[in-house]
Amino acid sequence: MPRHPFSSVDGEFRTFTIDSEALQGNLLDDPSTREVLVYLSPGWDEVEGLPLFVDLVGFTGSGKAHSNWKPFQESLPQRIDRLIKEGKMGPIALALPDCFTSLGGNQYINSQAMGNWADFLLFEMIPLLEAELPVKKGRGNRAIFGKSSGGFGAMVHGMLYSEQWGAIACHSGDMGFDRLFAGDFPKALMALEKHDGLEGFLSHLETCKKMKGEDFHTLMILAMGATYDADPEAPKGIRLPVDPRTCELIPERWQAWLDWDPVVMLERKDVQKNLASLKGLFIDCGQQDQYNIHFGTRQLAVRLEELGIEFTYEEFDDTHSSIDYRMDISLPFLYRSLTE
Repeated sequence: MPRHPFSSVDGEFRTFTIDSEALQGNLLDDPSTREVLVYLSPGWDEVEGLPLFVDLVGFTGSGKAHSNWKPFQESLPQRIDRLIKEGKMGPIALALPDCFTSLGGNQYINSQAMGNWADFLLFEMIPLLEAELPVKKGRGNRAIFGKSSGGFGAMVHGMLYSEQWGAIACHSGDMGFDRLFAGDFPKALMALEKHDGLEGFLSHLETCKKMKGEDFHTLMILAMGATYDADPEAPKGIRLPVDPRTCELIPERWQAWLDWDPVVMLERKDVQKNLASLKGLFIDCGQQDQYNIHFGTRQLAVRLEELGIEFTYEEFDDTHSSIDYRMDISLPFLYRSLTE
């Protein structure tokens, strides 16, 4: 049994509130005012400027959750404190933005339905934090990292917005959409049929006393539809890329999803140039990922090597779940990438 970390954190928390223009008018009717919790790690006041690390959490999470107490596990601030004490990295400013949505999660890209989350992070959060915190300014002093949906967000930000980020780390990030989502579309349609369609399912979620596991997985697929190919005329902008009766893929609608698949995006010249410009690119995935993400991750790694783009890739003996311990590798990697 792992030893429980009883120690309190040694750094300092600060909270910032952003009245976001980027998130106004989202089709979910979610609030556009958001909090960003920041952890200044031990030693923050003893150095001249800190690197800024931004943590993107996985689906159903919020940045605040990574500051929480956990049984037999470290919180992210506790992990950072320990890594600093072990001499594996130096002090940082860690941003934990609240990017939760009423569809259960976020992919951290701009969406008419979900909100313009990339704009929120890049053009509202970063300028505020650089103005209010003792951090070094500029992309070369910023890292973004995450797991699952957060790993996807980190990867896509490196692919599209490298002028904003110096280094990225992608833990089990969504990719290889044909293998990731293939088995979920029939299950989602059956769940919708059970409740007489999309509106009935959404009504069920609003009135049920607790959400079941199958509800969460259906909601995740609906959130992907609202993210990758929103329909402004549909409830909450949700549109799936399949025929609602036969579950056959609709080529045009499915292509809209594939355009956001990192293994597809990597064929773009601008994406290749952006990734090559990063000071550090870390990717990993468990060999028994229950969502089949390891297959797409392997495909991405092979193509990165063919393109001559420098990166670090690791596979490890585990699944998609409870793998925060992998940050023992990625966080020092990011710190070295920005500071050495």
